[in-house]
Amino acid sequence: MSIIKFLTSKTFLKQILLAVVATVVLGFFILKWLNITTNHGEFETVPDLKGKSINVAEIELEQNNLVMKIQDSANYNPDYPKFSVIEQEPLAGTKVKEDRKIYITLNPSGYRKIRVPDGLIDQTFRQVKPTLEALGFKVGKISYEDNIGKDMVLKLYHEGKRIEAGDKLAKTSKIDLVLGNGNRP
Repeated sequence: MSIIKFLTSKTFLKQILLAVVATVVLGFFILKWLNITTNHGEFETVPDLKGKSINVAEIELEQNNLVMKIQDSANYNPDYPKFSVIEQEPLAGTKVKEDRKIYITLNPSGYRKIRVPDGLIDQTFRQVKPTLEALGFKVGKISYEDNIGKDMVLKLYHEGKRIEAGDKLAKTSKIDLVLGNGNRP
């Protein structure tokens, strides 16, 4: 039997027809099954969580059949309460599937601590001020003391306590400076 006769035989054509019908039926059932299991066309709206506490955010997400995942805290933002949501992904109003993970970033309890750098004592005020501000500190009260070095930094204080190089203070802390007034002691 030659190959051409086999390809034109009734048995081969029946087998091809059965294979095509089986593929179409199987495809139809797979598509129906996917529509049912993936909740095709059903969405949940992501609520706006910014500024809300972690407990309130968790309740709102549970009510919308969504899952909360907490990411590492960001830098402290004084515009939001402590331990509240400052960022979320996906954004509020986005349509997502049920049980989708919503990633939130929390506001820490305060600014992170920064080490007071070495070499500030016996430097001029003009050198020390930009160094402190670049690190995130603020220059507080400036007082003068008898010292031959005019505007030379003699001591550093924070909230009335003397601080030394290496001490850790919260970012945005005010550091009071004692400078020389140029007079001999």
